[in-house]
Amino acid sequence: MNNRVAIIGGGAAGFFAAISCKMHAPNARVVLYEKSVKLLAKVKVSGGGRCNATNGCQGIPTFAAHYPRGEKHLKKAFSQFNASDTIEWFESRGVQLKEEADGRVFPVTDDSQTIVDCLLNEARKLRIDIQLSAAVQAIQKEENAFKLRFKEGTEQFDRVIVATGGSPKPEGFGWLESLGHQVESPVPSLFTFNMPGQSITQLMGVSVPAAVVKIQGTRLMEKGPLLITHWGMSGPAILKTSAWGARLLHEMNYKFIAHINWLGLSEKELREMLRQIQTDHPKKKIKNQMPLGLTQRLWEHFLTTLGIDEDKPWAELSKKSLNRLVEKLGNDQYPVNGKTTFKEEFVTAGGVKLGEVNFNTMESRVVEGLFFAGEVLDIDGITGGFNFQAAWTTGYIAGKHCLA
Repeated sequence: MNNRVAIIGGGAAGFFAAISCKMHAPNARVVLYEKSVKLLAKVKVSGGGRCNATNGCQGIPTFAAHYPRGEKHLKKAFSQFNASDTIEWFESRGVQLKEEADGRVFPVTDDSQTIVDCLLNEARKLRIDIQLSAAVQAIQKEENAFKLRFKEGTEQFDRVIVATGGSPKPEGFGWLESLGHQVESPVPSLFTFNMPGQSITQLMGVSVPAAVVKIQGTRLMEKGPLLITHWGMSGPAILKTSAWGARLLHEMNYKFIAHINWLGLSEKELREMLRQIQTDHPKKKIKNQMPLGLTQRLWEHFLTTLGIDEDKPWAELSKKSLNRLVEKLGNDQYPVNGKTTFKEEFVTAGGVKLGEVNFNTMESRVVEGLFFAGEVLDIDGITGGFNFQAAWTTGYIAGKHCLA
C-alpha cells in the first residue's frame, strides 16, 4: 500500500503538512525529519515570542495582496485554506486567538509556546513519527518511490513534502535543482535599515505611529509605525519597504537614501498644522508645543538639528525656520548603509519557482509525488502574520493531497 510520506522540515509548514496528511489519510505512515535538535524554532521566537499566527485582513484578494512574491498563486491556495480556517483550526483545539487593532492575530496567552504546544500535541495524538538531527542529504526518485539519503543510510517513501524553509545561499537549494527544479536566487526580505554615524540613533526606542518611507530613485513607498533603533530604523514601515524592495535593495548593495515623512502628512498639511500651532499657542515655548504624533525627545532632536532656539515662543518662529521644519517633518533624509535581520525572523525572497508547482495540490510539475510547502517556495509576505499564513495554507494543501 503506497502510504509512506516523508516531511522534510520541522517548522510551521512541515508540521502543518504532517498533521494535514495524517488527518486526511489516517493509515499513512508519516515521518517528519528535522535536521536540527529544535522543532518549530521560528514559531517560538516570532512576534517577539508571542507568535503572530495570522492576520485578520478580510477577503482573499486583499489578503493575497500582502505578498510581494506569490500573490497570484496564493489566491488559488487560500480558496482551500485561509486565515479564517487557521483561526478555527487552532480554536477548535483549545487555542484562543485575538486580533489586535492593526490586524495581527496572536494567542490570548501572548505566548508562542501555546501555538508550539498545540502543534506538538496534535502530532503526538496523530502518532506522527518525528526524527531530530536527521538532515536529508539527497533525494533520489526511483520509479514510483523516493529514496532519502541520510548520513547513517537511506529510507524509502512513496511521497515527499519539502518544507525546509528559505536558504540564505543558492547552494542550499542545490539538492532540489538536482531533481530538475529551477530556483529563484534567494535574497533577504524583512530587514531593518542600518544608519551608521547618524545622530538619530541616539533616540533608540522612540517611535512614531504613521510615517511614510520612500527610497530615493525608486518607486518604493510604505506607510506605518516606525521605530528608531541603536543601529538605524525598524518598525512596520521599514519592514514593509524591505519586503517589497527585497531584490531592488539587494541590487543596490543596501546603500541608498531613505526619505522619511515623520507624520505621513502632505507639505500643505504640515505647513497648516505648524501655522495653527503658532496661532493657538503664540506664547508657548517651541519645545513645549509639538505636533501631534511626535515624542518630546524626537521633537527636541529636530529643533537641535535645525538650530532652532527651542526656548523661543512660537510667535517668534521665523518663516525660514518654519519652512525648514516643514522639510524636516515631511522629507527627512538618511543615508542607509547595510541591513540587519529583523529579530530572529529570517525571511528570504527566493526559492522554488512557482510556475513549477501546482497550487491546487502543492505537487511539483517536474517530479511526480514531490510536494512543497512554506518558504522553500518563492513566496514571502510582509510583516503581520502573512508568512505564517502562507506556511499553514501550503502545508495543509500539500498534506491533504499528497496521498489523494
